[in-house]
Amino acid sequence: MTSNSCQMFAVDNFPLIQEGDDLSELILAYGPLPGDVIAVAQKVISKAEGRQRSLSDVIPSEQAEQFSEVTDKDPRLLELILSESKRVVRAAPGIMIVEHRLGFVMANAGIDASNVGGSDKVLLLPENPDSTAQNLASSIRKRTGVNVGVVITDSWGRPWRLGTVGFALGVAGIPALIDMTGKEDLDGRVLQSTHIGIADELAAAASLLMGQAAEAQPVIIIRGLKIPPSSGEAKDLIRPLVDDHFRL
Repeated sequence: MTSNSCQMFAVDNFPLIQEGDDLSELILAYGPLPGDVIAVAQKVISKAEGRQRSLSDVIPSEQAEQFSEVTDKDPRLLELILSESKRVVRAAPGIMIVEHRLGFVMANAGIDASNVGGSDKVLLLPENPDSTAQNLASSIRKRTGVNVGVVITDSWGRPWRLGTVGFALGVAGIPALIDMTGKEDLDGRVLQSTHIGIADELAAAASLLMGQAAEAQPVIIIRGLKIPPSSGEAKDLIRPLVDDHFRL
């Protein structure tokens, strides 16, 4: 992968998404070119897939009530968090960090209440973001004949550092990781274990334009990067447990 420049721009006037909306049709309005990478905010994916929930419809379990005493969080929210999680990593006042059923370690199982449309509403992560990314890329290819990459993005906090950044939640048409092992640096030194998290880098770049509040720019086009086509998936970015020296 070698590029010395690229363009990045938001799809203008992207509408507010409702359950059942055809995102590929809406994205096609910008006119995709071969090699484009389309970054799509998780929130519009979840809305289109009907992943919105009303807390008033949730009956908290005894386990959720117990975690509510520890975290000071709404037990109904905690019930949803637990239902989306494999295990609880850390629970403390104001904190609920879990291993999501998709394998990501994150706060609140990625469940979000901002820009959802009501104080009682929350939004869960997509059911299968990699599959959704594949379907988007495939639909665009069938309608236009153009091969594009797709990255579904979300913003998370990071261990040992402050601030949220964009991460890849789903990937299609491009590698999630690029293995540089065996290549030489400028001094001729052979790289031993360098892997570039290209999908996360693209997600973080796209989040600069997406914003975190009322920007209403959920679809970003990244153009000009020479990324080889691949069948990569976001789950490729999850470090295997045997190699994870920090997981509790």
